[in-house]
Amino acid sequence: MDDRLRIANKVAAVVLAAGLSTRMGQPKLLLDWDGKTVIQTVLETLHNAGIERIYTVVGANREAVQECIYSLSFPVETIFNPNYSNGEMTDSIKVGIQSVQRDAEAVLIVLGDQPQMMAEVIRGVLNAYQKTGSKIIVPSYQFRRGHPWLIDRSLWGELENLNPSYTLRDFLRKHQDEIHYFEVDTPTVLQDLDTPQDYQQFKPS
Repeated sequence: MDDRLRIANKVAAVVLAAGLSTRMGQPKLLLDWDGKTVIQTVLETLHNAGIERIYTVVGANREAVQECIYSLSFPVETIFNPNYSNGEMTDSIKVGIQSVQRDAEAVLIVLGDQPQMMAEVIRGVLNAYQKTGSKIIVPSYQFRRGHPWLIDRSLWGELENLNPSYTLRDFLRKHQDEIHYFEVDTPTVLQDLDTPQDYQQFKPS
């Protein structure tokens, strides 16, 4: 088996899709993105990058989001975050990681509102993980940290037991010596959709 396929088969993706879309004013994952919804575009990009184990954490607008997901031509498991109304990303990460099969070597933490995400960036993150052996891989653009992140299985237990007052930034700060920053030449790793202005700026013309 090609090494790239082997590592892709051993990495699971946890897609964070439970948010309230408060700043957008409407369910952003259901917005049109070149004829598909935002969440469908994100999931198809993961699939096209070779990721077969995809877990999507849902919450707000659960039924509508799941309907979009289940219409895809490849399997995606959905997990409900009962605490989605808290608006804490760490809650969704905990729920997602707890559902991932334990034979996976690493997990990609993916933003559900990042339809600009590129398959080649994902493949680059996987390649960096395989070549460097670092426990955390983070794409960066012009020295700014982007998404998606890859986190080795050895750190999952810590993520599953994060104190509510402990943020993801705290987690990265603690493990800063274990991070490999994978430099990319596209600002899409920094771009997600939070506001109507973001959507108008980034949506395909």
